[in-house]
Amino acid sequence: MTAALLTLTLFLASGQYAPQQAGSEPLAPALEARVQTLGKELRCAVCQGLSVSDSPSSMARAQLDKIRELVSEGKSDQEVRDYFVARYGEWVLLQPKAEGVNLLVWLGPVALLLGGAFVIFRQVRREPAAATPAASTPATPPAASTDSEDPYLAAVRRELDQ
Repeated sequence: MTAALLTLTLFLASGQYAPQQAGSEPLAPALEARVQTLGKELRCAVCQGLSVSDSPSSMARAQLDKIRELVSEGKSDQEVRDYFVARYGEWVLLQPKAEGVNLLVWLGPVALLLGGAFVIFRQVRREPAAATPAASTPATPPAASTDSEDPYLAAVRRELDQ
């Protein structure tokens, strides 16, 4: 039983079922340019923030092969994008459409910058507080309250008056 499990493990670990490197041949120069342009617009499914064209992973090579296949079938750029969006979701687009919730992502930074500029403008424009004569002369002790005063508070007030 152990030998069978070990054999199965070695067989699966040998890469027999792993995605293979790009196996398709490049297309005509004009079509290959379209493939590379589309590859720059689509995110690799396993990489963080890399396009299909820039990623060295075998998954990206498989995605690039699929783009090449769809372009050779005569699909338009939008049809290729739609194919990948249907398969992986809108996340696969490196520049998602500015609509719906994505609009917050596009307009959020602009709104924050405008809000910050408004706050800075108000702070700069505000006139400084006028100096009161009481600020330049020592403060007079407040009238003693009729209630019994905390001795610690009285000591602090005496210290401040000096």
